Amino acid sequence: MTETLFTKIIDREIPADIVYEDELCLAFKDINPQAPLHILVIPKKNIVKISDTTELEQDLLGHLLLKAGEIANAQGYGEAFRLVINNGENAGQTVFHLHIHILAGRTFSWPPG
Repeated sequence: MTETLFTKIIDREIPADIVYEDELCLAFKDINPQAPLHILVIPKKNIVKISDTTELEQDLLGHLLLKAGEIANAQGYGEAFRLVINNGENAGQTVFHLHIHILAGRTFSWPPG
């Protein structure tokens, strides 16, 4: 298993402002927020990127999406938030541990990027 910044957060080797945790995932505030609300939801299982998943991770992926919605709602943004998953370096992924960005609290343009 490759150790990343996120595995160090999971293992409590690096501090983070954790807003949610269960047996499958961890959610914490991004240290470089791109919106008033910017939380990352990560699986505790080490998955490098979304394209590396298979049907074996189907339940975990569903869990991550459900928790992202619950977290946005708990933070007061249940009606207007954006979820982003970057897959690979050319798509903007900088930490190679699957993560979902929850962004809210400002107007977003389309198309993104």
